[in-house]
Amino acid sequence: MKIPTRKLLAGTFAALTCFAMAADRGTDITFTGWVLDSACAYTKGLDKPIGVACAKACAKNGSPLVLLRDDGTIFMPIDDKTPSASQNARLLPFAGKRVTVTGKDYVRNGSHGLVIDKISK
Repeated sequence: MKIPTRKLLAGTFAALTCFAMAADRGTDITFTGWVLDSACAYTKGLDKPIGVACAKACAKNGSPLVLLRDDGTIFMPIDDKTPSASQNARLLPFAGKRVTVTGKDYVRNGSHGLVIDKISK
């Protein structure tokens, strides 16, 4: 069965339009919080890191660094490029410190992924 070119193009356009509308564009966000390792953020229920040396040691040992907002929300720093890369190198200078972050928040099933635009002490 041969599909007419016009119908094929219309179907392709409709599918791509639906896909584009379904893509999450993220929400612009700015907040102040702490940079700490993910294991401490999830297992120890900390309000802030134990210390700079501890956060840096965990990160250098492979634990992903995350951002902990004052209300307890944990943001996993993510890359918006493909293939994606770890954000630990970018966050390591701030490990264990309080920072202000601006970026795009992507929420899925209660989990927050953050593409960082700017981070400062």
